Amino acid sequence: MAMNERQQIINLLTGVQSSKKSYYTELKKMVAELKKKNMQLEIINDITKSFNIDMSMDEMLKNTFDKLREIFPIERISLSLYENNKLVLTNVYPAHALYFPVGFVLPKERSLYWKVIQSLEKIFYQVQEDKDSYIENKVYKALGIRNVLLIPLISKGQVIGMLSIGSTETVVYDEADLSFFQQFCDQLAVCIENARLYNEVLTSKKEWEETFRAVSEMILVVDLDGNILRYNDAAKEFFQFHLHKKNICQLLSIDMNESPIIENLETKKPVHRRIHIQQRVCEFHSYPVLNEKQNMYAVMIYINDITEKLRIEAQLVQSGKLAAIGEMAAGIAHELNNPLTAILGNAQLLLRSFSKDDRSYKLLSDIYSCGKRCKTIIQNLLTFSRQDEYAFEECSVNEAVEQVLGLIGDQIQKQNITIQKKLDYSVELIEGNIQQIGQIILNLLINAKDALEDMEIPEKVIAIETKSVAENEKRWVVLSVKDNGKGIGEQHLQEIFHPFFTTKRPGKGTGLGLSVSLGIAQAHGGTIEVSSELGKGSEFRLKLPAKEERGD
Repeated sequence: MAMNERQQIINLLTGVQSSKKSYYTELKKMVAELKKKNMQLEIINDITKSFNIDMSMDEMLKNTFDKLREIFPIERISLSLYENNKLVLTNVYPAHALYFPVGFVLPKERSLYWKVIQSLEKIFYQVQEDKDSYIENKVYKALGIRNVLLIPLISKGQVIGMLSIGSTETVVYDEADLSFFQQFCDQLAVCIENARLYNEVLTSKKEWEETFRAVSEMILVVDLDGNILRYNDAAKEFFQFHLHKKNICQLLSIDMNESPIIENLETKKPVHRRIHIQQRVCEFHSYPVLNEKQNMYAVMIYINDITEKLRIEAQLVQSGKLAAIGEMAAGIAHELNNPLTAILGNAQLLLRSFSKDDRSYKLLSDIYSCGKRCKTIIQNLLTFSRQDEYAFEECSVNEAVEQVLGLIGDQIQKQNITIQKKLDYSVELIEGNIQQIGQIILNLLINAKDALEDMEIPEKVIAIETKSVAENEKRWVVLSVKDNGKGIGEQHLQEIFHPFFTTKRPGKGTGLGLSVSLGIAQAHGGTIEVSSELGKGSEFRLKLPAKEERGD
């Protein structure tokens, strides 16, 4: 082939009217341009593909920076986000190019960044060495940056931030370069906004799920066939292993035709019922779940266990009755005091008129003794019905025992229960209130009596003992009330001092006695201890500090 023909072919292929050397130079330039275009496309593609909720903004900036450096002489890239009328520096790469700390709120006055935000136009800024016209100029001089390209980030017509790209060399960007950077920033803005929206949805979903799980009442979501779709932790704990039953009707042991879901379907309104589940009384609420077209596609079921609430309500009613009876008894006691005083006074006067050998003297003595006993019972009843503040003073636990036995001792013995009294009269006195201590003793004796009530044993015994003990270098006065009754199960020992807890049959106890008694003991600086064995009896020990050991 002739040289002219070859040159013509080269000219046709390359469009270059030059020598062979010029041909290779132009070809190399064209390859570089193609490589640059490919890298630009790769950067935009990567930011779309790799930017996700799991990738941090710092990591994204690093990846972008490394690729941009292959085609542009840049040394620094920073991102500032605009929200709530504030412009905050959020990311800078590389880390050594940081001047203001991350999180720094840029002031509006003399700010180049704010100029970009307000104008919504990109700015190519040459750093000025002789003056600081903008606050960012000082930063760039300190970092050795000579020029900066600043581009606003706009999503859906709203500015969300700006990107700063700095170089230590003198750079000239042509129209193609600026067009690429604009495309890059537009794509970055979309990704940031999508990530923000995704985070909001994710946070809302997480908050809803945490709330759903944390609700203390049972919540279940079922479809229209009764199949359980979701349930919270309270439902899981209540039903435990029964949740393997995937249908709400099987779980609650009800017929589908009687299910509240049928009523929900018919009325599209909430249904409220009171049902029994696993021997528990529960309030059952089912709410229809509707879509945008108002078609029902599921049911949310809310179940509240109200067994304890009903029990406490019943006990409060019983407590109210007892309080009313107590007030009535106190009133009756006051009314009986006057005739008893007359009976006792007249009996004493008549006794002086008869000799001890006279039959009438014995009858009058019986009248006087019984009247005096009635007077003591009424006095004790009035003592225990007092509602006023109690003053602490020096008193004897033994005396409190005698007062209580004078009140209910005969009643206990009439039920074929033997009271074994072993009081140590050498025990120290205590600093307290004898009426309140008596209230504790009365409660312990009544509990012991009730524990023996239905027992079929040869001899029913309540043993009362007082003694002094030394513990932890302190002296204590200990009162023990022990019975050989039915005892208390180990599972209940930790609960018997809780308000309203009782092991007695309905209507027999309020569950307040031991709770109040423990409160009185603690107010006196003491406590109540218990040991019991089911079927063999219980022992309650009231421990109070001896007077000389009690501090002010």
